[in-house]
Amino acid sequence: MAPVAMSLAARSLSEVRPVPFWLDAPGKPGALPALAGQTTCDLLVVGGGYSGLWTALLAKEREPDRDVVLVEGREVGWAASGRNGGFCAASLTHGLGNGLARWPGELPALERLGARNLDAIEETVARHSLACDFERTGEIDVATEPHQLEELAELHETAGRLGLADGLELLDRDAVRAEVDSPTFLGGLWDRRGVAMLDPAKLAWGLKRACLDLGVRIFENTPGLDLVPVGAGMGVRTPYGRVVARRVALGTNVFPSLVKRVRPYTVPVYDYALMTEPLSPEQLAAVGWRNRQGLGDGANQFHYFRITADHRILWGGYDAVYPFGGRVSEELDHRPETYLKLAGHFFRCFPQLEGLRFSHAWGGAIDTCSRFSAFFGTAHRGKVAYAAGFTGLGVGATRFGGDVMLDLLAGERTERTELEMVRSKPLPFPPEPIAWAGIGITKWSLARADERGGRRNLWLKAMDRLGLGFDS
Repeated sequence: MAPVAMSLAARSLSEVRPVPFWLDAPGKPGALPALAGQTTCDLLVVGGGYSGLWTALLAKEREPDRDVVLVEGREVGWAASGRNGGFCAASLTHGLGNGLARWPGELPALERLGARNLDAIEETVARHSLACDFERTGEIDVATEPHQLEELAELHETAGRLGLADGLELLDRDAVRAEVDSPTFLGGLWDRRGVAMLDPAKLAWGLKRACLDLGVRIFENTPGLDLVPVGAGMGVRTPYGRVVARRVALGTNVFPSLVKRVRPYTVPVYDYALMTEPLSPEQLAAVGWRNRQGLGDGANQFHYFRITADHRILWGGYDAVYPFGGRVSEELDHRPETYLKLAGHFFRCFPQLEGLRFSHAWGGAIDTCSRFSAFFGTAHRGKVAYAAGFTGLGVGATRFGGDVMLDLLAGERTERTELEMVRSKPLPFPPEPIAWAGIGITKWSLARADERGGRRNLWLKAMDRLGLGFDS
């Protein structure tokens, strides 16, 4: 970064608060008491992020008389569910391109189920009056390099050939800059209906309230410590007690699974974001953005960005930091060198906003798996179900994952459980130090591909053939 650009980026961060913007809200609900003693239930849900909340809510909607308990190690929504960018996508496959590469035969079914799932989220938001700033504005994948423009055109053509282009609009340079004005934009692909914007923490808190209204018993500051068979059910020990349940659904995602054999399938990848102060009317006019879409660029090391209800810009992505040994630690939630880099990239994208300052900066861990999209399974003879590996696209897909877990626990054959995506597993990550070295080489190779017009080296081609990936 040039000295002048670095100085501009540093000044923009001079008053930044190192806390997640979404969680820094006056409407944050108070914590519920921890579990003390032993309790029993029909269904125990472990984890109070989106996976657990959706599973608990859907379980009560399916069977109102079912006794459901949810335990959360900290407070509902404090981790990835309250720190993400607020992109709620219909895609269950981490985008059309990844779905085409991995499940081409069932992609039409996956797209249909994903669209139905997003419709159901919208309906739930309305029915339970979840005040989470839900806006179905869509998302534009923008090209900032010529090869990305070619890739978007090819993806649009392929989607059309498969009958999956409804709502997709290819934009040239003038058309995309008429939507959001950046001198770096060369074109884009606008998915008009497949993505909604929302406030992620307010969604989590709203789901918490909806669960409580339906009779779910929620215990916060109650981590699940271990999982063992107890009679015909399962027991989960907590710091001050135990829950014995007929069935257990694990929504722990990035945190170590209580089913130990699942752990090698995910690694934590730390992602970081900035939030600006509110834009003035003049600054808003300078960037346009009247239709309030989410945006993401087409690089391997990509940025995602969106505008909030109070006219701030969230700017995140690019660096993807894997900690040696896959440890999850609060020490990694902040990375000033990444914040400085992101700020420099922001003003390169929006030079007309020079002088704008950032109010919040934060990071958090994403549960990444080698196929970039969720995987599912059962343990303990079908008494335990899990879903994990959402790889940064879990705001919407976790609801689908909750439905899958409930199907699996019921022993039901449904359209969901018959999917190859649900029946198969990603390749596990190797042990250390191989994982550290492999991920490091992959990150270097992805950066090189960005610099070389998208050309993938032999390492990336080998990873593609093996079905292993690492997404920034």
